[in-house]
Amino acid sequence: MKTTDKFKEYIWLLNTIRRARRITFEEINEKWVETDMSGGVELAKATFHRHKDAIQDIFGIFIECDCKNGYKYYIGNENVLRENTVQNWMLSTLSVNNIISESLSLQKRILLEPVSYEGDYLPKVIEAMKRNVRIAVKYRKYGDEAPRELTFDPYCLKMYRQRWYVLGHFMKKVENGEIIEYFGMFSFDRIEEMKLTDVKFQIDPDFDAQSYFQDCFGVLSGDGTEPERIVIRAFGFESYYLKDLPLHKSQREIGHGDNYTDFELFMRPTLDFSGHLLSRSNQIKVLSPQWLADEIYNMHINAALLYEPEED
Repeated sequence: MKTTDKFKEYIWLLNTIRRARRITFEEINEKWVETDMSGGVELAKATFHRHKDAIQDIFGIFIECDCKNGYKYYIGNENVLRENTVQNWMLSTLSVNNIISESLSLQKRILLEPVSYEGDYLPKVIEAMKRNVRIAVKYRKYGDEAPRELTFDPYCLKMYRQRWYVLGHFMKKVENGEIIEYFGMFSFDRIEEMKLTDVKFQIDPDFDAQSYFQDCFGVLSGDGTEPERIVIRAFGFESYYLKDLPLHKSQREIGHGDNYTDFELFMRPTLDFSGHLLSRSNQIKVLSPQWLADEIYNMHINAALLYEPEED
């Protein structure tokens, strides 16, 4: 059996158990025989257990058996499939890949968004994270004429809007001799050169990537903006859109009217969040805090001024 075929079976088995929540081997077999992959042949118990072990090794997802309640199988660490984890991303990506690979005849009718790869930067950063060595980069910010040379500890990777970012950890000695620590976020598409150094670092044992970004809208976190309560009003169909695709995991509905719905969020109202609200034009209004409402108002005014006719 080809490796690609095995992966398809792994993904099918994972999704079958995940959807059922708890399912016996006999029920799995019934569903398996109905698939084209089976060729009408039942799934052997030994093959099932090999797949189960492979899923644990590859994805870090545990398939457990409840022996006390009908020998039903379930995902033992299902929490990793409910968050922005590597396991969830891999499972979702491979599931979609399986579906599309079986539909190549429709390739001209399936339109996808490109994902930034940026050469060999991704494997280099991952290698540096595995080896705990610092990274040296030449980084050109938007608007800069020349790149800056930076060296930092690669703490984590994050994908946002089809772009890869690396969170860099810095340590700097100030005038009084005190050492301060801070972070910086760097987009792969603005890195002109990257190399791994021989300088080792020890990641802070208390650092947790999920917690670091939990109050963020996108990738901005270290600009000093503190998290606070935000209330927005969505009009018309935007209300349905936000219900299906919340802006942040803290979002909850707190009220509604004839043509609007109010939502409450607790997060950092950073510039990328303001930019998103601006992009929704007259579909979203900020009710609080007032300073954020004023900021969005001024951004709209400045945008409108760009369309003022020029004087002769």
